Amino acid sequence: MPRIYDRTEWIDESTPVSHDLRHVPQAEDARGPEGRIALRGGRIFDAVGNAVYTGTVVMDGNRVVDVGPTSDVQIPADARVFDVSGRTVMPGLIDLHCHLTFTQSEISVSQGQCLADAALRGVERMRIWLESGITTIRDAGSHGMAPFRLKEWIQNNRLPGPRIFPAGCLITGVGGHGAESLDHASPMLGIIREASGPNDWRNAAREQFKRGADIIKVASHFSRDEVAAVVDEAHSLGLKVMCDAETQYVEWAVEAGVDTIEHPLPRTDEVIRRMAERGVAAIPTAVAYVIIFDRLGGYFGSSSRRFTFSKDDNVKMIQRMKDAGVKMGIGTDVIFDDYRMFPSPYIVELKLFTEAGFSIAEALRIATATSAEILGMDHLLGTLERGKLADVLVVDGEPDRDLDDLARVDMVIRDGHVLIEDGRVVTPRHVPVPMPDSDEREGNRRFWG
Repeated sequence: MPRIYDRTEWIDESTPVSHDLRHVPQAEDARGPEGRIALRGGRIFDAVGNAVYTGTVVMDGNRVVDVGPTSDVQIPADARVFDVSGRTVMPGLIDLHCHLTFTQSEISVSQGQCLADAALRGVERMRIWLESGITTIRDAGSHGMAPFRLKEWIQNNRLPGPRIFPAGCLITGVGGHGAESLDHASPMLGIIREASGPNDWRNAAREQFKRGADIIKVASHFSRDEVAAVVDEAHSLGLKVMCDAETQYVEWAVEAGVDTIEHPLPRTDEVIRRMAERGVAAIPTAVAYVIIFDRLGGYFGSSSRRFTFSKDDNVKMIQRMKDAGVKMGIGTDVIFDDYRMFPSPYIVELKLFTEAGFSIAEALRIATATSAEILGMDHLLGTLERGKLADVLVVDGEPDRDLDDLARVDMVIRDGHVLIEDGRVVTPRHVPVPMPDSDEREGNRRFWG
């Protein structure tokens, strides 16, 4: 199985790196906002595995600096204190399969392809996901540079939204998944990169890396040599590979060493066993098919879905992977206008995991700690522990007992910034920069001649 090359092996521990999967060296570690925040007296679901307890979380800048029973936590005198008694404090949720810019049913093809409109679609979706308690997303294919620019604006706190780990374009064979009818008049133009032959698949991965990809997304169809080439290239660049595949393509992808298989599509028990043995994780996204089946009665018209499956089959697939010991994460993969249903799709996905035999608490840990581990960010995300990034939710309820309570997210903190308070997006007032003084104006005149 191809090794993922960890570029940080060559970086001294004293050199800070970017808080993403590219691990780019920085002059100094990101500090986040000034000041301290304390969430006092809430029900702490830390996702570490401890039983829920009454406690307090303290954040300084963008880090959790203390968490524990309230009697054991010292709240700094200068902290902004929120009394969250009776509510649940937990890590931010993670969605491992999103599409920031996917087109919508009511817009024209030209609007669907328009990068300005694509970015604005992403802005709206980010707000809705954030209101739903999702503080981290893995974008599985979006238009052009839009996801990378949105990622940068989020990093600089210029927009409210979850942190973004973008894949760039979905790479598939000519006429493969998503490209069955791809042409100049397709709303998918700009999301899909068709590739042919091992060298072109390598080059497609390099193109996404150049744009700023945190992960490489591939989809069937492909040959054994093509998927092996793209996995080798991505791993050499230090990036993981997520793969939309079915039937024999799952087998070929697992042989090649992909890191995750997306969707609950057909595969053999032997391939499931190999997934567990080789550490290939699964992101079932079963809720996407619940929506499709309920709306249309089936998944029709796609040459990449030439098999029969159903909602029951998809739950059974989760059960089969659970029984085999395959690590699984939470992703929703809602497209078109279905993001407007949030938070319901995310909650339904968790409920499908409980139908497959996981407890509610286990499903919540999958949505946080395990999904962070699959992403490759468990050193910073996924649990409430000292030193982790301050991605924290306050839920008006007990989601560890009733998943429907996740519809009542009251507060969202991402990277130490309070972005949702009392269920509403917080937009701090603009702080004006000072006007230039006369000496600066004179200097500018000399500079510009």
